[in-house]
Amino acid sequence: MVLVEGTQLSEGRGTTRPFELIGAPYIRPGELAARLDSLGLPGVQFRPAYFEPTSQKWSGQTCGGVQVHVRDREVFEPYLTGIAVLAAIRTLYPESFQWREPPYEYESGKRPIDMLAGTAMIPAQIESGLSPAEIRAGWQAEVARFLEQREPYLLYT
Repeated sequence: MVLVEGTQLSEGRGTTRPFELIGAPYIRPGELAARLDSLGLPGVQFRPAYFEPTSQKWSGQTCGGVQVHVRDREVFEPYLTGIAVLAAIRTLYPESFQWREPPYEYESGKRPIDMLAGTAMIPAQIESGLSPAEIRAGWQAEVARFLEQREPYLLYT
């Protein structure tokens, strides 16, 4: 859920559940949870939630959002889940959703989301309206090549 740091959404810092609670004051929790659950993401379920961060983004304000509940860590895909959360919120609340502007950490030239995603391509795909499944499909050939390339170096099968 670290991708949320590249946005103006709260990643739950200042709560007892950082990176498990995601939200902002403009989000309707039931609507977001229903949208995310309808995607059928592997190993995860989303609970509607309200929370009030005591620090960081939206400190002292009631945020609506979701609690990310991992139900099966063997099939859970955290990067895909992060993309799905951002895409759903951007789709449901386009007038309010914002990417975080630089600087971020040690970098002042690149957008934080581009650094966190590892590429500017993922945010661009979210902005273009591609579904999380379509975005995931775009990296499958590269993953297959990597798995094949690493095969000779595996010590255990």
